[in-house]
Amino acid sequence: MGKVLSFGELLLRICPDGEGEWLGQNKLPFYVGGAELNVATALALWGVPSAYLTALPENFLSEQLLEYLQERQIDISPVVMQGERIGLYYLPKGKDLKNAGVIYDRKGSAYADLTPGTIDWDAVFEGVSWFHFSAICPALNQSVADVCAEALQAAADRNIFVSLDLNYRAKLWKYGKEPLDIMPTLAFSCDLIMGNVWAANKMLGMPLQEDLVQDIDKDNLLQHATLTSEAILKEFPRCKMVANTFRFDHGPQGIRYFTTLYAQGELHVSQEYVVDTILDKVGSGDCFMAGLIYGLYHQRAPQETLEFATAAAFKKLFIESDATTSTVAEIEETIKAYAN
Repeated sequence: MGKVLSFGELLLRICPDGEGEWLGQNKLPFYVGGAELNVATALALWGVPSAYLTALPENFLSEQLLEYLQERQIDISPVVMQGERIGLYYLPKGKDLKNAGVIYDRKGSAYADLTPGTIDWDAVFEGVSWFHFSAICPALNQSVADVCAEALQAAADRNIFVSLDLNYRAKLWKYGKEPLDIMPTLAFSCDLIMGNVWAANKMLGMPLQEDLVQDIDKDNLLQHATLTSEAILKEFPRCKMVANTFRFDHGPQGIRYFTTLYAQGELHVSQEYVVDTILDKVGSGDCFMAGLIYGLYHQRAPQETLEFATAAAFKKLFIESDATTSTVAEIEETIKAYAN
């Protein structure tokens, strides 16, 4: 196996407190993130050869960020240096990325200004066996969507395994196209698709059966996961596996979490995690995606892969940053500790 290349925008998450105390303190916490970078960071931490492709401007801030990534054993050689600014988003600490309060400041960033023909795919894909991207990338504008299509064609030409995270960000699809106009075409080139039954409906047009999701009943949700997974495999013949995450609020500050992986004609279901208090939801889904890649990269069985990915995502809920800091050993201990 070669390197895993993750493609997406490096973002700085700016975290003002909800009461506005940051103004008087002259302090504004931030984290280095971006969905695909979170995946690359986790994989590098877990010992998987991890490379990252983004675009950054030529300035001292980018230099410091690239050094930061190198220190985390991420191969930054694919990074394109162009443009004038780094993408930002603002989110109160502890809130969900999909929360209505999120503010994006990404227009005109180096990544958002990528155009087809800019990237040397021969060089970028040298030594790469896995390519990962998310639905956030083509949500920015048509040009970046076209770059995604270009990347997928180049990956297909080289028989590179492709994974896609169907993360939906309503505030990003603002350039006259709906997800259904863009995502199905990209999904045709993907071997592993991860999301949930609602995202599959919104972004790929898979049927959503309201009677199975309205009461958040686990048996019904698992039935729907099977139906959605089979529909995706039928519609997108290259796809070999479909993963679904189910994350619901539990009490005022807690969470209920379980996942599925449909592979080899069978729906695998993770153990369920229920806790009363969490710290930070941001990046949990990215950690799950990284866990899937980790398990499959090491040719683990589907159930073992799923349990690792789910535990990794669960542990991320207690880490105040965009990317995980949990080691493989810590994640495997979590699996044992919460085993039924």
